[in-house]
Amino acid sequence: MTSSTFLSENFLLECDSAVRLYHECAKDMPILDYHSHLSPVLIAEDHRFENMTEVWLSGDHYKWRAMRANGVPEYYCTGNASVYEKFLKWAETVPKLLRNPLYHWTHMGLQRPFGIADRLFGPDTAAEIWDTCNAKLVLPEFSCRGLLRYFNVTLVCTTDDPTDDLQAHQKIAQDPSFPVQVLPTFRPDRAMLLQHPERFHVWVDKLSGASGVEVKDYGSLIEALRKRHDYFHEHGCRLSDHGIEQFVAEDYEVADLNRIFRDVYNNQAVSLADRAKFKSAVLYECALMNYEKGWSQQYHVGAMRNVNSKMFETLGPDTGFDAILDVSQARNMTRFLDRLERQGKLARTIVYNLNPADNETVASILACYQDGSEPAKMQYGDAWWFLDQRDGILRQLETISNFGLLSRFVGMLTDSRSFLSFTRHDYFRRILCNLLGCEMDRGLLPRDFGLVGSVVRDICYNNAARYFGFRAPLSGTQAIGER
Repeated sequence: MTSSTFLSENFLLECDSAVRLYHECAKDMPILDYHSHLSPVLIAEDHRFENMTEVWLSGDHYKWRAMRANGVPEYYCTGNASVYEKFLKWAETVPKLLRNPLYHWTHMGLQRPFGIADRLFGPDTAAEIWDTCNAKLVLPEFSCRGLLRYFNVTLVCTTDDPTDDLQAHQKIAQDPSFPVQVLPTFRPDRAMLLQHPERFHVWVDKLSGASGVEVKDYGSLIEALRKRHDYFHEHGCRLSDHGIEQFVAEDYEVADLNRIFRDVYNNQAVSLADRAKFKSAVLYECALMNYEKGWSQQYHVGAMRNVNSKMFETLGPDTGFDAILDVSQARNMTRFLDRLERQGKLARTIVYNLNPADNETVASILACYQDGSEPAKMQYGDAWWFLDQRDGILRQLETISNFGLLSRFVGMLTDSRSFLSFTRHDYFRRILCNLLGCEMDRGLLPRDFGLVGSVVRDICYNNAARYFGFRAPLSGTQAIGER
């Protein structure tokens, strides 16, 4: 039977069949991380981290939110405190995190890759852990590339603006000594940044320079985006990603779009209705580009960003001041997908929702657009952001099981800027194996380890390897388990 010791080898595995599924079918599967925010520059340079604060706390708004909630001043989160002071404040916070997923993730991150499994992290162990981990960070196997190898990553997709030159990706691809593929993802969100005219103006000028197209109206904007889409394709990109509050699918005329572009570019505010028209047009045109090239497209919906305006003005975006948006997704989502489907231009699509109240709605809509052309063309995405904890993962697995085919799910991703976040794949795999294994023991699933084990392997890796049209085989010419 399973061990109850915290973070034992059978952590999160509550029955014998779960243990067997995890250790025989999931544990050693490679990782295909098809959505992350890792820096390709750091990978290209094979960066080595100077200390635990840099690799563990820098840019991690999950941890900053927890520290603020624990009464830690901003000086120790994003401020000018020393790296060791910030580390100590995190150590003070962790013992207060019981039942928060960060408590699990923190200790999993110390166990792998640092090998610290015999003590809890807190103020009394912080100094020793700081010294032990920092001593390992200087070793070659703890560089960015070393960590990717350690976690058995075969491919990782970064998230990249259309204006990025992708030179880091090219450098990585040209290095035969590094076996991990690092591919870009096309994320044109700034083409719809109409609520910030000054930032939109600066970005459009940058797009002009990158594309060689003088962007002066809506038509030339789309032309420039298409050229960059072509450029990304040449560099191995096979995915787009769109972070939107909700789907938009308004009717529009080109004359209106040109007027809206001109007004925003000239630093004038435009109405919500005009913003919706412009965003509808850009999203639609990008979806056509994706279909034409055989890409997959991802939509992250339901984030209400930068709600603390004072802190946004002080620190900028992605600093831990975002929340869940409570708007209806159904009507606009169906209008958007249906327009593409009627024209025969609906690409492989993954939708991630941030509001758990939308789970069943999103999954049921996606099921309406499965067309039989390939398995699970329309994917209900994994538990995202605030939902990528045990309860959220279980709810996502239940939803996809009830409304689609769990066996065809493309699995977990990190959605992270941290090179230590690959333990989230292990976290997911344990939860998946526990769900299926305990249902086997209760008689809800057949006690057939060949059948259920193949589903586990597929969700962990094989489905993603089949689903995405990346430029080269990921591990030989066949998926794991088919050799």
